[in-house]
Amino acid sequence: MSKKATSLAALGGLVYSTDQGRLCPGCSQPVDACVCKQAEIPAGDGIARVRRETKGRGGKTVTTVTGVALAEAELKELASALKRRCGTGGALKDGVIEIQGDHVQLLLEELTKRGFTAKKAGG
Repeated sequence: MSKKATSLAALGGLVYSTDQGRLCPGCSQPVDACVCKQAEIPAGDGIARVRRETKGRGGKTVTTVTGVALAEAELKELASALKRRCGTGGALKDGVIEIQGDHVQLLLEELTKRGFTAKKAGG
């Protein structure tokens, strides 16, 4: 029978580290120091798709905006402006802007006003 480890030193070294942070998939460098700039602008067809979702959110309605071809900093600014325009909270997750509530029409109008090609997706 093996003896149970009672301290971190007994485990034999590093268990978990967050030293590197987010890494670029192309060059395995931290996103801040990326040399290939693959993580900068997501690929897409240039059409911002706005849809209403409830799946996996405990019955809560969320409006999502996908396909906006902007760098992460500009995408974060756009998400913030859209949240202010709708007067609700939201998030930016993996290049998808999530706005709390059903704001499909308002977001379509706002994105079109800002020069994006936007269309309603889903039912």
